[in-house]
Amino acid sequence: MNWQREGYLSKRFGRFTGYTILIATTIMLALPVFFLLVASFKQDSEYMTYPIQILAKVPQWSNYKAVFTMTPFVKIATRTGLLGISVAVLTTISSSLAGYAFARYRVPGSSRLFSIVIALLIVPGIVILIPQFVLFARLKLTNTYWPWILGAIVGNPYYIFFFRQFFLNFPKELEEAAEVDGCGPFRIYWQIFMPNAKPVIATVMIFAFNGVWADYLMPLIYLSANKTLLGVAMATAFRNPNGNDLKTISMAANVIYVLPLIVVFFFAQKHILKGVVTTGLKG
Repeated sequence: MNWQREGYLSKRFGRFTGYTILIATTIMLALPVFFLLVASFKQDSEYMTYPIQILAKVPQWSNYKAVFTMTPFVKIATRTGLLGISVAVLTTISSSLAGYAFARYRVPGSSRLFSIVIALLIVPGIVILIPQFVLFARLKLTNTYWPWILGAIVGNPYYIFFFRQFFLNFPKELEEAAEVDGCGPFRIYWQIFMPNAKPVIATVMIFAFNGVWADYLMPLIYLSANKTLLGVAMATAFRNPNGNDLKTISMAANVIYVLPLIVVFFFAQKHILKGVVTTGLKG
């Protein structure tokens, strides 16, 4: 009986420890978001007071109104959203085609090519930033949205890997049956593989869209002020006549800025988790 009691206590202690770690991690991750939200309702004079004043004495809803009156927020958000959707669609198509080819066809050199794709996963984006800018500058494509579009057309190593791993799980018999019925490679890809790859498609599209919506560095480098995207606009638009940052209005802008991403993730989290998990089942 003692060993049963010890096992029970050990199980309860393990569960208690696990929940404690999860709760502590959740609180640490949620604190910046909570700080952002409560700060967006403060006056600037309340922002850095000591002792710290957590909640505003009088909620300043005017901060949110100022976001739309001080900047063409809707126009910039629409521009950013359209570019994000375009990049997400093009990246999904190009990466899925490449992933399909790597997963279902064995041709000379395909393993080495896929090894190059895997090698690109560990190359930080900042390393290729300057060479990439020089290339687009010489092609006279700066201050345009072509750097995003061309990057989406050639695919993304991470997303190619996702699709390749997912397509590896498809039974060969399904593909052979489609070939007997007269389906060519592209028709098999489009009518059989893609309809069954919804979790990965949702994951890739959301990640790709977020890459544009949340991007700050590329718009700052490639685009002028009248063509910039939402990340740069929200970081630089809210200043008083003396050039000082209006911190609480910036906080309100950031709340509006991240809200669409939170909503999208809330409704698509099951697809995202399923897509990420199933990409590693076979390889």
